[in-house]
Amino acid sequence: MGIERSGLSRRAMIAQGAALLALLPACTRAAEPAPAPRWQPEEAKAIEAIPYERIEVPGAQAMARWDALRTARPDVWPVIVGGDEDLARIADQMAMTDLPPAATTLAAAAKLAHPKSLWDLRDKEKADWHGYLKAHPELGPEDEDYVADLGDWPAVPPQETGLTVAEDILTRRPYPHAHILLLPTVQSFEVPAYLKWGGWNACPPPEIHVAAMRRWGEDYGAEIVGITGDVINMRVKRRPATREEAISLAREQYAYCADIVDQGVEDIATLAAGLMASDWWYFWWD
Repeated sequence: MGIERSGLSRRAMIAQGAALLALLPACTRAAEPAPAPRWQPEEAKAIEAIPYERIEVPGAQAMARWDALRTARPDVWPVIVGGDEDLARIADQMAMTDLPPAATTLAAAAKLAHPKSLWDLRDKEKADWHGYLKAHPELGPEDEDYVADLGDWPAVPPQETGLTVAEDILTRRPYPHAHILLLPTVQSFEVPAYLKWGGWNACPPPEIHVAAMRRWGEDYGAEIVGITGDVINMRVKRRPATREEAISLAREQYAYCADIVDQGVEDIATLAAGLMASDWWYFWWD
């Protein structure tokens, strides 16, 4: 007997089979895996509680969007707060009830004169540490106070950091999701107050950040562009004009954030050279 052939082509048969499969109950078909949640429930709750407008963009577009927002939204200050994990960390910090509200921090900062307030803070920390060691001789003798080396002026300044908060620090690949918060202020230096930012390890408390950034804004047109849980990216409109000025500023920034030297460029002269060669300032606290 001959084989009876269907009038359907192979393509038509495949299409018909796919249509029949689609009619099967969902329980008889393999379910597609659900995408992993971007945040844990408690993180998502804290993020939802952030009282500021938030915009999400691909990391590669974060800088362009920030520039556009500075023009389109003169009533707020945009700040790039990093990727998903960074946003969760910012949200967690803002949720801490023992940190003062922005108005309290701004009032405290208004009474401070930078850099004197920064030097006073570091002197107090040093005195407190020496007092602690004296009270606990079992910890051993006191170490000599560490002072960063001036170093030699480099033939080539360090590479410009640019915006770092919208990319992975290890791969330098932009985050798939970067977040921009729109803060209810027109002053860049007030950002740490609104984010309740600082006051851990060697990172100064929020009012010290505000006072420092207010002065740097006056002297160099420095503006906060990005901030994560431990990094600040600032962009300046004016660079130090001389080596002497750059070295003085570098010493000031070392007192503000020692890790950029101790775990970064290694000496004051190299940091100063970078300040003269770049419009970007980078701060990181371990």
